[in-house]
Amino acid sequence: MKKNFLLLIVLFAFYSAHAQNETDPYQKNNEIKLNAIAPLWQSFQVGYERHLNHNSSLGLSFYYVFDNTKNEEDLNYSVSPYYRRYFGKKYASGWFVEGFGMLTSIDGKKIYASEDHSIYTENPDVIDFALGAGGGWKWVSKSGFLFEANVGYGGLLFNANKTDHTIVAKFGLSAGYRF
Repeated sequence: MKKNFLLLIVLFAFYSAHAQNETDPYQKNNEIKLNAIAPLWQSFQVGYERHLNHNSSLGLSFYYVFDNTKNEEDLNYSVSPYYRRYFGKKYASGWFVEGFGMLTSIDGKKIYASEDHSIYTENPDVIDFALGAGGGWKWVSKSGFLFEANVGYGGLLFNANKTDHTIVAKFGLSAGYRF
């Protein structure tokens, strides 16, 4: 009787340990992604996200503009940490809202000396910090591939009078992998 009872306890312990190892196939805590529409603006954006739990994550994205002369974008580069809150049923996916900070390098204002704008002085690039909010949607496959769409807006905090604008924007259609 004691042997049967001991065998039952060992089998129960083995089953419990095995059952705890069966996790949600979507529950992988790291992901890396590339913005697929950034090349349209002669730029590059890569992001990393670390999931804290089922509904929240922290991330960091880096955006770099290769050629500012071909578009009207004043941004040279940005580094943007963010916090996301997810509302989907799957692990860290579905609809989300985010709050972000953004360290930016922006072209300085042009000060025109003539009315026809042929003579001007250009201020040096301005480093500034912005705070903003955004939202979007993320889909993740069981194998870890993901697609994401997001948009966000924020305001410059310190040197807004030294640039031609006071607003920063984030747009993305990204593809990546969760591991």
